Amino acid sequence: MAFALPVWLAVHEELLRHGEADCGTCSCFDEFDDEALFQLFHLSRPCVAFIADAVRGRLKTLPLDEPGLPADAMVMLALNYYAHGVNSAPVLQRVGLSQADGAALVVGTVSGVVAAMSDEFISFPLSPGAKANVASKVEGLCGIPRVLGVLAPAHFKIRASPYEKNSFRSFVNTLGYTSVVSQIVCDSDGNVLSVDRCCVGSTCEQEMWESSSEGKEMEKELLGSYWVVGGKGYHLSTHILTPLSVPDGESEIRFNEAHAKIHSVMRTTLGSLKRRFRCLMQLGFAQEASLNKKSNIIKACCVLHNIAKKFSVPPPPPAGKIEALHPGKQLSAPAEVDPEALQARQKVIDENFSVVSSSQDPAGNVTEESERAEPVCRLLEEASSTHHGQTLD
Repeated sequence: MAFALPVWLAVHEELLRHGEADCGTCSCFDEFDDEALFQLFHLSRPCVAFIADAVRGRLKTLPLDEPGLPADAMVMLALNYYAHGVNSAPVLQRVGLSQADGAALVVGTVSGVVAAMSDEFISFPLSPGAKANVASKVEGLCGIPRVLGVLAPAHFKIRASPYEKNSFRSFVNTLGYTSVVSQIVCDSDGNVLSVDRCCVGSTCEQEMWESSSEGKEMEKELLGSYWVVGGKGYHLSTHILTPLSVPDGESEIRFNEAHAKIHSVMRTTLGSLKRRFRCLMQLGFAQEASLNKKSNIIKACCVLHNIAKKFSVPPPPPAGKIEALHPGKQLSAPAEVDPEALQARQKVIDENFSVVSSSQDPAGNVTEESERAEPVCRLLEEASSTHHGQTLD
């Protein structure tokens, strides 16, 4: 993650230690016990206090039309909406609103503020050490080196009027329902590294990548010679690593299995995101010309997802099966395969999957042979200064 979040956490902890944060007895959140707090907001008390502190100062700088509600009450309404997709009666009563209609403008305002915080709480690793650390975790999980994250389209259901035929068609995705879609990148721990603008559901993944700032930066190697792992809706390039459509031989099969293993992290991440923030299960009505409000809600939930992970707040348990990743939508014109990209992917396969790892089988389980060989390898490592600090694969 970026440097800003640890700083925020340290500052917040320092404020609490010295009793200077104004989220103590005056906070409207204090009227709920910890269990009720989680039920209403799907967040813990320290996490809610941190979010309220972060948003409160930013709200003070906005030229609001009316004084309206206190900042904490506005945050309460927004967090409750994100968690359930509607505002709960106890929250509406607490902030003094008789019906949910009055909360819509408040939620929109807070969403814009939290979405703007994405510059601080959502980012690719920037320093060489941070990038190497993220790539090392991915390699430890699946065996593919030099991967910064997983790339996928995230579809969110919306309502669109079928009477507006032209705009309605643009929202229909390849699974046949109306949605908006954002391009998301996450790391192997499920932290969101990037979330792109909101597009209509029929938008092709490759089009989103090529028009995104992240795509342009990676293709220009501004982030270094790293990969992001993408599904079949993306084109293989020197920076997007896709699976083989028809694997030939054991090494290519093992590569596809490793690719599927790291790619499944996005499914888990989106499942966690939608369980914690159920507003993402149905974002209401949308029009093609005005997607900014939907985009702000999606970005705000991604910011809060990262903050919740830093506070180790588990999401609510799943109500059913985890939603599968959306199948890729191919461009109408066949893409020309980049020979350099093919060569780069083949090099990854040859160097990392041509022989089964001595420590793991293709399913990622430790084998009996590796267990017997491990003490010998350890003795060899300790005896040889030239191999000090390395592991034998």
